[in-house]
Amino acid sequence: MPADILFSSDLISSDVQAALPKGHTIRPLSSEDYEKGFLDVLTVLTTVGDISKAQFLERFYYLKAHSHEYFTLVIVSPEDRIIGAGTIFVERKFIHNNGLVGHIEDIAVDKNQQGKKLGLRIIQALKYIGAKTGCYKVILDCSEEDSDLNFMLSFTRKECEMVWYIPDDTLKAKL
Repeated sequence: MPADILFSSDLISSDVQAALPKGHTIRPLSSEDYEKGFLDVLTVLTTVGDISKAQFLERFYYLKAHSHEYFTLVIVSPEDRIIGAGTIFVERKFIHNNGLVGHIEDIAVDKNQQGKKLGLRIIQALKYIGAKTGCYKVILDCSEEDSDLNFMLSFTRKECEMVWYIPDDTLKAKL
């Protein structure tokens, strides 16, 4: 049975694909990417947890059912391993004439693949998706140490993001 992909590959920028190192591809997340190291790549960002294949697929198919809102893409090496990933999700607003805002999150590149501009290519591809889906702006959340890179990507430092982490001992509801 062929793998499912999260969203239409028509939203992948051919310019970004052409700019990747030879043999690398950028594509939507696939239902088969659990075995190809998708979650391993995310560990460069934060704790991922012990996610089973069934849990991965449950989340994958939830995102696929909302493929007009969630766009996770991956960069695949010539060896068919996931070496980079990123997500843009589209928020529906009342302001700006019921406008759409893209939020770029979870840009991750395998530690052994950093320095090859793969993170840059992921962000470019996600910006393209934001534009193609009709967003009036795209917001990129990143760490302070990564913020200098983002100026080069035509992002402007604006506003301040604050975070409240819910304590682990608090009863957390799940949707």
